[in-house]
Amino acid sequence: MLSKRSLLPIAVLMAIGGTEGRLAAQSQRLAMSLEELFRTADEHNTSIKSFESAIAEAEAGIAAAKAERLPDVDASVAFSYLGGGRIMDRDFGNGFGIHIPHYGSNLALTASLPIYTGGAIGSGISLSRLAKQMAEATAAENTQRVRMMLTGFYLQLHELKNQERIFDENIALTQTLIDHTQKRQEEGLVLRNDLTRYELQMESLRLARTQVQNRARTVSHQLATALGIQGDVEILPAEVFEEEGSKAIGQTEQFWQDEATANSPALRRSRLGIDMSEQKVRLEKSARRPTVALIAEEHLDGPITVEIPNINKNLNYFFVGVGMKYRFGSLYKNSKKVRQARQATETARQQHRQQAEEIENAVQEGYVGLETALSELATSRKSVELATQNYDVVTGRYENGMALVTDMVDAANQRLDAQLRLVNSRINLLLSHYNLVFLSGKL
Repeated sequence: MLSKRSLLPIAVLMAIGGTEGRLAAQSQRLAMSLEELFRTADEHNTSIKSFESAIAEAEAGIAAAKAERLPDVDASVAFSYLGGGRIMDRDFGNGFGIHIPHYGSNLALTASLPIYTGGAIGSGISLSRLAKQMAEATAAENTQRVRMMLTGFYLQLHELKNQERIFDENIALTQTLIDHTQKRQEEGLVLRNDLTRYELQMESLRLARTQVQNRARTVSHQLATALGIQGDVEILPAEVFEEEGSKAIGQTEQFWQDEATANSPALRRSRLGIDMSEQKVRLEKSARRPTVALIAEEHLDGPITVEIPNINKNLNYFFVGVGMKYRFGSLYKNSKKVRQARQATETARQQHRQQAEEIENAVQEGYVGLETALSELATSRKSVELATQNYDVVTGRYENGMALVTDMVDAANQRLDAQLRLVNSRINLLLSHYNLVFLSGKL
């Protein structure tokens, strides 16, 4: 299961890669939902855009492969100078010169249309289509990674904002206690030392709140950078997530396993790798088959030198027919390439099985992490309840002079720790849920 800490290095790298084509924004606060983050990333994240370009390139590859079915048309023109000729006996005796027209020309127009190529053209088109599907699967996998990175940032920001709210509440409560203690000091009921303890508690709370606020500013900036938003912008979570984890509670581990098997882009890529290897086997086999094509040629040659004496005229002729070509060398050359392609197919199958095992293990680990997060959340809620009850009891005893100020400070710290752990538990549950969605390829 991906943790928030493990997402940060990925997020920083993705943010650096997403600085082009940024949106202009200055000195503003943007309240955004998670879906709005995803839409903004789809439009402006450089990494996602680069994979869209790869898909367009693969589409062009399909068109190029289909073009192999079209006829080939060639034209050639040649001009030449012919030297004088000489005729002689076979023993090179009795020779004498003959006149040959010195200026010659050749014009040829040839066309051929493939009828049968042993499956080479069809395999090439299928490979191009599979290459496009591979590009789409790779793009989908990259998009899922970007979205998981954004989710980690977003949930961390949500957690920090909730922590800030808790610190604000405790600061306000501590200020009330300080005011109350000052009055009791003036009445001679408590010592100055008691007031000092509350003032120290206040400074500690203010420092912690400042640290949380600064971390929230940093995460907000990193999130804006990853989205391609430029300027002084603070992104605020616009969703209440506390009950979001309940979406995952009713689902079994097998449900998530089935979802991952059906939708995981990584598994889809490995399956496509097998299909591409099988097509390469067919392509190599096609080289061992003859090729048949319709052919047509038009010629205009001159002078006519096959006659003696030569004829200083142009000869125009054409022909159409069917041509067949067979490469006998393929019998002993391509057999090795076919074996290589078959071995590549077996390797692709092994890689697919390995990928499936890794996905299965990741989903199992993620589901166990979800169950653990649910247990932690229940424990954290009970801890807050008990810490609040203890704080109320100690407060009552302190007001009646039956507890020391140190007891009040300890009770307040215990309640604060329990409240912060509850915030962390809620975010961990959400992160566990979204991790399973990510592993299933449906984030």
